[in-house]
Amino acid sequence: MKTSELQGLTVKELQKFALELGSTDSSGLLKQELIKEILEIQAKKKGNIFASGVLEILPDGYGFLRSPDYSYLPGPD
Repeated sequence: MKTSELQGLTVKELQKFALELGSTDSSGLLKQELIKEILEIQAKKKGNIFASGVLEILPDGYGFLRSPDYSYLPGPD
């Protein structure tokens, strides 16, 4: 599942999806924390995470994926 699809789900849907993937405890997590948990579980199982946006690479080598949903500014993701 893509990050954009996860962002469109409600917290309850994300909690259910996290439990289906094998999360031990997803209650009490914020929406962004649930998305991170789901992505971590998927990465461990499949090894891939797919996202879209514009990659900004800083002079020191760090990179940030900027989303048009946040006007390409730093966002909670």
